[in-house]
Amino acid sequence: MTAIKHALQRDIFTPNDERLLSIVNVCKAGKKKRNCFLCATVTTERPVQVKVIKVKKSDKGDFYKRQIAWELRDLTVVDAKDAIKESSEFDLHFDKVYKWVASSIAEKNTFISCIWKLNQRYIRKKIDFINVSSQLLEESVPSGENQNVAGTDEEAVDEYQELNAREEQDIEIMMEGCEYAISNAEAFADKLSRELQVLDGANIQSIMASEKQVNILMKLLDDALKEVDQIEWKLSSYEDMLRSVKEQMDQISESNHLIHLSNTNNLKLLSEIEFLVNHMDLAKGHIKALQEGDLSSSRGIEACTNAADALLQCMNVALQPGHELLQAVNQQQQRFSDLRELFARRLASHLNNVFVQQGHDQSSTLAQHSAELTLPNHHPFHRDLLRYAKLMEWLKNTDYGKYEGLTKNYMDYLSRLYDREIKDFFEVAKIKMTGATKEGKKFATLPRKESAVKQETESLHGSSGKLTGSTSSLNKLSVQSSGSRRSQSSSLLDMGNMSASDLDVADRTKFDKIFEQVLSELEPLCLAEQDFISKFFKLQQHLSIPGTPVSDTEETDGGTLTRPHNIGGLQSAYSENHMIRQMMIKIFRCVEPELNNLIALGDKIDSFNSLYMLVKMSHHVWTAQNVDPTSFLSTTLGNVLVTVKRNFDKCISNQIKQMEDVKISKKSKVGILPFVAEFEEFAALAESIFRNAERRGDLDKAYLKLIRAVFHFFEGVEARVAQGVREEEVSYQLAFSKQELRKVIKEYPGKEVKKGLDNLYRKVDKHLCEEENLLQVVWHSMQDEFIRQYKHFEGLIARCYPGSGITMEFTIQDILDYFSSIAQSH
Repeated sequence: MTAIKHALQRDIFTPNDERLLSIVNVCKAGKKKRNCFLCATVTTERPVQVKVIKVKKSDKGDFYKRQIAWELRDLTVVDAKDAIKESSEFDLHFDKVYKWVASSIAEKNTFISCIWKLNQRYIRKKIDFINVSSQLLEESVPSGENQNVAGTDEEAVDEYQELNAREEQDIEIMMEGCEYAISNAEAFADKLSRELQVLDGANIQSIMASEKQVNILMKLLDDALKEVDQIEWKLSSYEDMLRSVKEQMDQISESNHLIHLSNTNNLKLLSEIEFLVNHMDLAKGHIKALQEGDLSSSRGIEACTNAADALLQCMNVALQPGHELLQAVNQQQQRFSDLRELFARRLASHLNNVFVQQGHDQSSTLAQHSAELTLPNHHPFHRDLLRYAKLMEWLKNTDYGKYEGLTKNYMDYLSRLYDREIKDFFEVAKIKMTGATKEGKKFATLPRKESAVKQETESLHGSSGKLTGSTSSLNKLSVQSSGSRRSQSSSLLDMGNMSASDLDVADRTKFDKIFEQVLSELEPLCLAEQDFISKFFKLQQHLSIPGTPVSDTEETDGGTLTRPHNIGGLQSAYSENHMIRQMMIKIFRCVEPELNNLIALGDKIDSFNSLYMLVKMSHHVWTAQNVDPTSFLSTTLGNVLVTVKRNFDKCISNQIKQMEDVKISKKSKVGILPFVAEFEEFAALAESIFRNAERRGDLDKAYLKLIRAVFHFFEGVEARVAQGVREEEVSYQLAFSKQELRKVIKEYPGKEVKKGLDNLYRKVDKHLCEEENLLQVVWHSMQDEFIRQYKHFEGLIARCYPGSGITMEFTIQDILDYFSSIAQSH
């Protein structure tokens, strides 16, 4: 083992400035592996670092190498397994527990003893040594004995003791006073020994000389002991006196405790009484206001509102456990309930009377709006009712049944009132639309027509229940007034006559203004009513919230009314939004049907009115959605916009059908088709209507459909090039894309071309005489012209659709064969 230790010191630790103090040959417990060595080392440089290093032989077995090192300060427990019975097993607790089996018990004990000494000397944190014999653990190493850790004097842990600064200074002074202190150490040591003996003798003499003082000191100590005995006796008597006083003080303390407990209970009782009196006592003025307060004046409404809030606070006070057992509390709560019921009945009855009175006042002013295209202003009505908004909130929180009843009554009343106002408003709009044409006015001036118009006008101002008859009469009137000039559906075929007439422009402009005025009157009316409903009935308006809430839905006349229950957060917001929409749908139930009837009438008067209506309706829908996309106005206008869009699509489809069905007179040999020039006028009209409109995309799609009906494909391509579009960019336009080109070419296969040429030959043959071979000359010229056009189209395809690989379905050789075979067959 000494040879191994020497080799390890030389090869491993000396190069790292370390000293090997102890070594033990071990293997891991429970595993059959080759042995390794655990080494306890210290660094030669300061500060000293103490480590436990695991060393093992290399795989080839020719040298040793360091495998792992632990700092001794990280060691927490050394477990020797058994302090009585000797065992070669032991555990070291670092970051985890390492179990070892030493090759001999002596090496194990020597290693543990070394670890203990290193811990005592260098490590502040003490290591726990368990199951270790006390003989192995020593507090310190006696000087001069130089016990070895690993068996040699030069490697002892305690043989070197560091001198402090004062000791070093004293030694240096002594060595400077002796010339041979360094050259002759033995002589210097003898000199120091002699001086030490002299000093010891001086110390002994000094101790013997001080015997008298020691005797004096002993006498003083005896006197002090006597004084201490007297003090203890006095303290004992004082303690007896204090014991008696303590008993009296305990009695006084107990009495004080009972007094304090009684005072505390009295204070708590007083606090409870004050709490109940302050929170459950309603002022007489509030009681009087709730019982007989004036709900028609502003001062009375304010007094009732304050009293109702005070009553609600009293009823919602948070009672402490046990308060409900007090008879006075129960009586007061019953009194509050009676006051709430009484005031709720008074408030509901008064508001119902206000609804009736306001309706009467509103109906009285309805006549002055009947001849004008304006809707009555409900602002005064809303302003007067908003004074009761806080009371409505109180009613909503305290008696939801009466609150719900008022809501239903308000919806029933307002729905009838708005039905009359809106239907009369739309009847005026229809009259203005049907009387917008000059011919209609002429018909109205005729004696036979005058009575009919008067009769229709009177029927329009009748009750709202005659709406169906009025609408049908207006439709008849519009047909009669426009029948002498054009059909009910305008078309591109008669736009020449229409555009040339200032009457048509004036009619459409007037229709546009009437339709815009209708929408402009409806929009603020609906928004104002929705805002009033939200404020008066205390229904907060929120953004759209997904999900279906749990609610109680109760059917009403023409709608449903949702009552929220035990919901909060998102569900509560959804319920209030839903309730606002339900009320608006019930109140304005006639708006959507009336708008659809008006749109149908405008489309019947002139199908091109759908262009105006699409632009105006889209703008108002966009405006309403920006304010609130889930509002009644936004939803209703959106539904009506669908109808307008259908009419617009129907108008475009009718124009295309009429262009496809157009028949050219046999007398017209050459010339431009009528709708080709008129399409330009239609485009000018549409551009003026759709300028800066939100639905511009719908017009562009309509253009695409109309262009396909008006032009042959290649003429459109040439027109685009003539307008300045680069030839290679034509294919990027939707109407002239590669897909559209393939569709056009597919419509003209060689078979159809030959058939068309054959019909052309027959027509030419009818008009030419057989003399001088004139037919053959004309036919040959037509062949040359046809081939020239073919080459022109092929070149146009090559320039505008480069690299597409698209060609005609027949070639020039096919054309020559067609002309030859047709000439030979005849």
